[in-house]
This record gives sequence, C-alpha cells and structure tokens, in this order.
Amino acid sequence: MASMGPSDRLRGAMAKRALGVDWGKRRIGLALSDPSGLLARPFKAMQVSPQTALARLLEEVETLARDDDGLAVVVVGVPRQLDGTTTDATAAALALMDALRERLDIPVVAEDERLSSREAEARLAIHEKDWRRRKAQLDAAAAAVFLQDFLDRQDRTSMDVAPSIRR
Repeated sequence: MASMGPSDRLRGAMAKRALGVDWGKRRIGLALSDPSGLLARPFKAMQVSPQTALARLLEEVETLARDDDGLAVVVVGVPRQLDGTTTDATAAALALMDALRERLDIPVVAEDERLSSREAEARLAIHEKDWRRRKAQLDAAAAAVFLQDFLDRQDRTSMDVAPSIRR
C-alpha cells in the first residue's frame, strides 16, 4: 500500500465541511461550510419540540456526515451575555454539546454566538422586507454568522479545530 503524501492528506482534510448549530427551544438553525472550509452559508431551520430536538439534530448530522463531502466538525453556538457571563441558554448549549459528543465520532466544539442573531437580522433585512420571512430564516442565518467566525480562525491546511471559548 502506497503511503499518503502531504498533498493527499491536505486534499482529504479539506474535503469535509463544518456544520454550525444554533440551538433553540423551538427551532434549530443549521449552517454549512463549503468543503474547503472558507465560506459558511445558511442551510436550514428545523421546527422542533423539546422531546424531538436532539433526535432530529442527530439524524440531520448523520445524513450530512454520510454525504460525499462529509462533516469534519460540528460547531455549536454558545450564548452568553455581552459581558461574557452565562445564561440558562448557555447551560442548554453546553448540555447539547455533551450529548453530541457522546453520540458522534466527529469533533463538537463551542463558538461564541453573542450578537450573531442581530448581525444575521441586519443582513437579512437588506434583501427581505417582510419580517415574517426573515424570522423563518433567522436561526440558520445566525448559525452561518458564527460558523464563519469559526472558519476564519482555522488553519486552511487542515480542519484542526480551534475552539473559541472554553467551559
């Protein structure tokens, strides 16, 4: 069996996407990167209930991981107050990360999501004047904002993940 050269390893590392997850009580916003890890885009917002949220998210992650482009990492948005203190939603996001880590074979990392919804709302308002339509897209757009922040800090030669916040 021939050994892999540096360009083969590089091509393999960059052929997988990152998934951003904006976890909410009623909706989960998802964003995907391109396989090169340069650009994040809103993917979908899923309506959920507390009873079905984790199972639906896991199903979606497993489907994306099986795609040809696969998944290199799941990036979970962790909400905090502007001063960095935690909220009830922070605890829920960290619990989600623990549940995903128990069930997935790919890295799950945290990303600070402060002000991502406001930035996403401002971007959506440029093209969509109807607030009802913007609201339907907001969670996925917010996930794209913090996923792009995550991608911008990554080493392009590998999808080694550099988490932005610690517990």
